[in-house]
Amino acid sequence: MVMLFSCNAGKTFNKAEDAQDAGRQFIRASLDGDYEKARFYLLSDSVNLLLISKWQRDFDQLDANTRQQYREASILPINIHEVNDSVTMYSYSNSYRKDTTTVRIVRVNGEWLVDLKEILNQKHG
Repeated sequence: MVMLFSCNAGKTFNKAEDAQDAGRQFIRASLDGDYEKARFYLLSDSVNLLLISKWQRDFDQLDANTRQQYREASILPINIHEVNDSVTMYSYSNSYRKDTTTVRIVRVNGEWLVDLKEILNQKHG
């Protein structure tokens, strides 16, 4: 039994209570550069995993001062729109950079997860 627990010594995260919680947890983790936590709240499919890997590379390439500015930034929700009982659109910016970003939050098997593919729709739509 002890071996079982010692093997799982990594961070543990709480499942999101609702769509807003999933969005908030994901965004905060992204701003903090905690991509292990961000991935926990991410819908794991090939496109999302590629997008989060790019976000992490971009974050890691920022200078220390800029990374600190993101860590200190507040999340500024702009519009949180429940599309139906399984999909919520979460538009936000942050106090460091005022760019508006919208992520889709979906409920899959009872879990609320962020789907970044909505960002691709914004850029091409």
